Amino acid sequence: MAQTAMTVRLDTRVKSQFDSLCEQFGMSANAAINVFIHAVVRTRAIPFTISASEAPTRKRALDTFYAADRSNRPELTIDEINEEIRAARRERKERMQKA
Repeated sequence: MAQTAMTVRLDTRVKSQFDSLCEQFGMSANAAINVFIHAVVRTRAIPFTISASEAPTRKRALDTFYAADRSNRPELTIDEINEEIRAARRERKERMQKA
């Protein structure tokens, strides 16, 4: 299998810590990175969660939304929802036939 080189830039301290851990695992940093890359390709996913905290404004907006009193608003039944969907589809079909 043909191979190619890859260059990665990282903090010197982090690289040193990574090399030390890899040595404890009994493998080189190169082998560890290859294990990671193969896992990503095989599973088509990063093998850990990557997340960011929500922006404070968005969080406040969501909190306000979920805390709103909805008791005075009528709820639609499933039949009413389905009828709205059917009506929208009929309207779209009619528009497409006119076009």
